[in-house]
Amino acid sequence: MDHRYPIGTFEFEGEITNGVINDWIDQIEELPKLLREAVKELNNEQLDTPYRSGGWTVRQVIHHISDSHMNAYVRFKLALTEENPVIKPYDEGKWAELSDYTMPIDLSLSLLEALHSRLTNLLRSLNIEDTKKTFIHPDSGEVSIGLNIGIYAWHGRHHLAHITSLIKHKGW
Repeated sequence: MDHRYPIGTFEFEGEITNGVINDWIDQIEELPKLLREAVKELNNEQLDTPYRSGGWTVRQVIHHISDSHMNAYVRFKLALTEENPVIKPYDEGKWAELSDYTMPIDLSLSLLEALHSRLTNLLRSLNIEDTKKTFIHPDSGEVSIGLNIGIYAWHGRHHLAHITSLIKHKGW
C-alpha cells in the first residue's frame, strides 16, 4: 500500500450527474462523525505520531482537514457568486508548522462538524447548472463546482484513511 495515498489519488471520468454529486455530498456530510469516531480513543502520544515516515502527525492531519475544508467552502461560495474567480492557494505544509496545529484536536473536529453542516446545506441547494460554475486555481487551472465536490469528498476519505491505516498498523 502507498501510505501517501492509501485510497489512491482522486480520479473521476464520466458525467457528473445529480446522483454522483449526491453521493459525494453524503461522503462530505459523514466525514466529521467518522473522524471523531476514528480518533476518540487516541492519547496525545498517539495523536503526535506521524501516519508515515516524513508525514504529518494525526493531530496535524485533523487540523489540516479543517483548514483545507474551510478554504474549499470559501472557494465554493466565490464560484457561486463571482464569474470564474481566481482563488488564492495556500502553503499547507507551512500552515501545518504553525502553533495552532499543536492545539487539542477537538477544536478542529468541532469546527469541522459546524463547517460541514453549512457546507452540505449549501451543496444540497445547488442545481446542476450551479455545479458547472467554475473557479481558477493558479496551480491546477479551471475547476468546476461539481468536480470540486468530488475532490473534497475524496480529500476527507484520503486523510481519514491515513489515520485509520495508522491505527490498524499500530494495533491501537
